[in-house]
Amino acid sequence: MIIKQVKKINNSTRSRILWVIVVLGFVLLTACEKESSSQEEALPFDAAKPVVVSSFLPKEGGMGQRLVIYGENFGNDPKKLTVLIGGKKATVVGAKGNSLYCLVPRQAFGGEIEVQVTEDNKVVVGKSAVAFDYQRKMVVSTIIGYRNSRGDEPWRDGKFKDPDQNKMASGFWNPSFMKFDPANPKHLWMTFDGNNGLYLINFEDSTVTKKRSDFDRPRSVDFTVDKEYMIIAEDRGGENDRAVYRLSREKNWQDMEILTRYKQANGASIHPINGELYFNSYEKGQFFRFDLLKYFETGLGDKEFETLFVVHDPQWEYKIFIHPTGNYAYINVINQHYILRVDYNWEKKRFNQPYLVCGRLSGGGYEDGVGSSVRLQNPYQGVFVKNENYILEGKADVYDFYFTDQLNHAIRKLSPEGSVTTFAGRGSSSLNNNPYGYVDGDLREEARFDRPSGIAYNELERAFYIGDQENRRIRKIALEEMDEINLD
Repeated sequence: MIIKQVKKINNSTRSRILWVIVVLGFVLLTACEKESSSQEEALPFDAAKPVVVSSFLPKEGGMGQRLVIYGENFGNDPKKLTVLIGGKKATVVGAKGNSLYCLVPRQAFGGEIEVQVTEDNKVVVGKSAVAFDYQRKMVVSTIIGYRNSRGDEPWRDGKFKDPDQNKMASGFWNPSFMKFDPANPKHLWMTFDGNNGLYLINFEDSTVTKKRSDFDRPRSVDFTVDKEYMIIAEDRGGENDRAVYRLSREKNWQDMEILTRYKQANGASIHPINGELYFNSYEKGQFFRFDLLKYFETGLGDKEFETLFVVHDPQWEYKIFIHPTGNYAYINVINQHYILRVDYNWEKKRFNQPYLVCGRLSGGGYEDGVGSSVRLQNPYQGVFVKNENYILEGKADVYDFYFTDQLNHAIRKLSPEGSVTTFAGRGSSSLNNNPYGYVDGDLREEARFDRPSGIAYNELERAFYIGDQENRRIRKIALEEMDEINLD
């Protein structure tokens, strides 16, 4: 039993345990030396002597890793010390002559350790013969957008980055929905609730372009199984208003045909195996099925859909996300703060009645956990991501569900067993007690979002893209790299 428990310790836990051991050793060493030679410890840096770097612990780690460096003649004034790791400047926390400790900087890829001591404009340098094994971490970065002091950035097409801010793409300050083109992983499509456009985020030329401007409240984007049609849900108020459209790749997405007519469609999703269309209405929380196969083969009227069930009472805002196998779907009930699951009936070719997976009806809050113990606050968009560990373990369901938790300012992860953990956001606790803000960096210790809504996953580069509403930006979560927006 003890062996099994030890095996469950993950890399992060091991790192923390190692760091505790290292710091404890540092403290004990300091205490021993104080007893034996307090006068020696107080000796400052001696410019006539060399700076020697002999060893360091731990031997490996990533950005933010706490590192103890051992050697000679470091002095005892951190202000005189500069530590470079892989050519990047580290934060020096403390020093005491023959040892110092610091924080590993981001992108310290080379790992070479160099300690510089400066006194009277003279710099003495010591280098380690062995490099620190720098390991890349998943980090949050910013690829597009900005927010000025007035918060009045225009909606503007343009480049991801440009020395002239007026040529940079900007806007992004409505709740968003994101979807990669299944036929072109360098084309990310976005809609924004309250903005009339259909936007292309093009990673081929690093540009943002508004491709259409004739929508009212576009709420979701999906594609048919054959990849030839884009499906847009629009949240309009009239009983016979247009609700779901199709655009064709053949016409470069510039045509439009109404598939269904109803009102207040919060979202529309395509079954990845059968190709059926499922959409909903805010009016009474209806969950509709529309037979797209029949529509394409023999024709089907725009009112010929069926109601499968109703999610509780009127005015339930939700979106539908279907598992890649088609076996089930999650329903993110945004304004009531919980997630339902609906299992697919392969014999009847439709979804069964929903049941709770996590959260609590009208019980908003923030709490990781399992099932009804979880607290959410506006779960918005979600995406299924394959977990390689599940494949190795032989699990039946190998996908986790990552979703934006809008008012908790976080990206959460839902496992197939119903466990919810916080994946990214709510970091930088030293800044203030707020869970929101704008900070790039380590997923949990540093990164902050402000009302994230859209989320998409690029499987080829194993990266998430986030529509960060109040920060007016598009963020990225991926292994740190030199060029954060290079998809090649």
